[in-house]
Amino acid sequence: MLALLHTSPVHVAVFDRLRDEDHPGLPLRHLVAGDLLERARARAHGPAAVADSVRARVGEAVDAGARAVLCTCSTIGDVAEAAGADVGVPVLRVDRPMARAAVAAGPRVVVLAALESTLGPTLALIEEEADRARRSVEARTVLVDGAWEHFEAGDEAAYVRRVAHAADGVTDADVIVLAQASMAPAERLTTTPVPVLSSPRPGLSAAAAAAAGRPRAGHAGG
Repeated sequence: MLALLHTSPVHVAVFDRLRDEDHPGLPLRHLVAGDLLERARARAHGPAAVADSVRARVGEAVDAGARAVLCTCSTIGDVAEAAGADVGVPVLRVDRPMARAAVAAGPRVVVLAALESTLGPTLALIEEEADRARRSVEARTVLVDGAWEHFEAGDEAAYVRRVAHAADGVTDADVIVLAQASMAPAERLTTTPVPVLSSPRPGLSAAAAAAAGRPRAGHAGG
């Protein structure tokens, strides 16, 4: 069984659909804890403020039989991976395979996010993957103004349109990274010739391999 730790209930249907398309028969257990993102955003210490709570949630998943845990929230992905050292099963962040692909695509990486709290963790992840690949990257960020308000209001269509519009406005880039899993539908709406990467599909594939006990290329940590 693969457990997924979400900070929004909207991700449940997304990952169920991807499971049905790419990994039929894989049992999933969804854990939704919206308070983790709220607290990570609100406190001065950022994601580190919820490290103990994330570790507890991951522990609950393992106690319930999870053979791997996938954190679908980019803001708390780092602390989730760190929890893997304590629980004895792989704990993955959904955006690591995307970051690895972005580094391979070229040195000019643009990171789009609807939440400012996501930018720092995503940039750090890209730099980590660049160091691991021994590549030089020049990553810059774009905060999609007004997008998160649409998401919080439940207007996913407006949210996705705003993200796609921001992606189409990017120039001088080798690759565009959609930092949050919720942004993935915008990938289908963009018209930019620059490759646009999202995290849910490759993230779930890596986690499915981990749950099955198969090695993951380039994996490190958790």
